[in-house]
Amino acid sequence: MKSTLNLFCLPYAGGNKYCYHEYIKRAPSFLNIKSLEYPGRGTRIKEPLISDIDILTDDLYQQFCNHVDQNNYAIYGHSMGGLLAYLLTKKIIENNHKAPLHLFITGTTGPASLSRTEKKKHLLPKNEFINELKEFDGMPDEVLTNEELLAYFEPILRADFKATENYMHEEDEPLNIPITVITGSEEDMEISDIQLWQKVTKSVVSFKRMPGKHFFIFNYPNEIIEIISKKLFVHTQSYQL
Repeated sequence: MKSTLNLFCLPYAGGNKYCYHEYIKRAPSFLNIKSLEYPGRGTRIKEPLISDIDILTDDLYQQFCNHVDQNNYAIYGHSMGGLLAYLLTKKIIENNHKAPLHLFITGTTGPASLSRTEKKKHLLPKNEFINELKEFDGMPDEVLTNEELLAYFEPILRADFKATENYMHEEDEPLNIPITVITGSEEDMEISDIQLWQKVTKSVVSFKRMPGKHFFIFNYPNEIIEIISKKLFVHTQSYQL
């Protein structure tokens, strides 16, 4: 009998629950992808934005409680979603829920990295802010040059950047969960900052690099799903693509 696993996916800054639709299309039959949604966008567009990472974590925890079932699960997040995946996992364990089997992190440094707090992008004037977005290479020029679309995305991005840029890491008891960290070869990150993920778990941390900038994940959905699937299929009774 084949068992299933849930993969809770947390969006990147400016993203919503639909940003992982390519993963859903490619997921093997044993993997049930559940994308969570931050307030102020997507299906929660009428709710106010949250720029405090602790409140965002609480919000994600409530969503997790509403969606969790008897199945084992893992958590995945890209960029801001990677940091929140770690914080959500801590909160899940603090509240005595079953821990995730694995954390999958893409496009972000370890929680203790000071690099994310050094430049307060959320405070930049509009032109400089847009230039920063261009550096990430994750938003089409059609959006960045369209005032109507910018009016929608800019407040969301500023709120999300504020949440991560004001995060202050506190040393805590390490998790006991394996972590897979994937970053782009052209991302503006120090290797030493990426390796800080080793400090947050007693278990194995696997580091991988893929060609590309911050949003390399758009170019490699098949490869990323394959990595996730291979790590998780051992926890099922059978495996079927």
